[in-house]
Amino acid sequence: MKLCDAHTHYHFPALAPRWAEIWPVARQAGVSAAVVNGTCEADWPDVAAFVRQHPWARPAYGIHPWQAPRRGAGWEQDLSDRLAADSRASVGEIGLDAWVEGHDLADQTTLLLRQWEVARDHQRPVTVHCVRAWEPLRQALRRMPPYLPGFLIHAYNGPPEWIPWFVEKGAYFSFPPYFLLERKRPQRDAFRLMPPERILIETDAPELSPPPEHNPHHLTDIQDGRPLNHPANLLVALHSLAGTLDREAGDVATLTTQNWERLFAPSGEDNGSR
Repeated sequence: MKLCDAHTHYHFPALAPRWAEIWPVARQAGVSAAVVNGTCEADWPDVAAFVRQHPWARPAYGIHPWQAPRRGAGWEQDLSDRLAADSRASVGEIGLDAWVEGHDLADQTTLLLRQWEVARDHQRPVTVHCVRAWEPLRQALRRMPPYLPGFLIHAYNGPPEWIPWFVEKGAYFSFPPYFLLERKRPQRDAFRLMPPERILIETDAPELSPPPEHNPHHLTDIQDGRPLNHPANLLVALHSLAGTLDREAGDVATLTTQNWERLFAPSGEDNGSR
């Protein structure tokens, strides 16, 4: 069964010392392709290095809203150059976050829209992070025409009634194993309201682990012992999503792989997984 992870941070230092033991397990679980998202200019070279070493992965370069205050003067040219240099690259992780302490939504919105423009100039997909800022995100996207080739809202936890609006704008949505937390039941249920052709699966590894009782791949940071989300937990996301949609896991694997390829590997591009 072929699985494609729509949103990861495989390049993060917490995974690097364990990768030789992690990847065979993830591969056995069916993980065949992934999008590896940067969060700031400082980690973009790490993303590029990871995908050079692992050609089944695709790079995404973006400035996360948490990193907005620390962006440098040359970020825009750097981003454009990286997209021009790699036709497989997308833009992410970008977005809005009103949860983080000291947030400046006005500045985050300025940065979001400028990164969006760079992505549009290069005709690349975008991956969006949004926490407690759904109306500001809608207001920002109202300024834009429907987006092609499309954009991913990862781990969607916005109002269910706004799903059709985001779909009309070009949105896809990805389902993480983290949503197996009982308090995330409303987020799981929201996926029943989405068009099947717009649903993907993700891990956000090494972040957002599933709850311990649903985690067959316990992993910890060798530096501080904190829990890490194993890339193989993409299979956990698949089975949870299949149960939520009341569909066979194999059918959902095929569906989400096709959706991943439509968004991140259009026109039959080789995704490097063979």
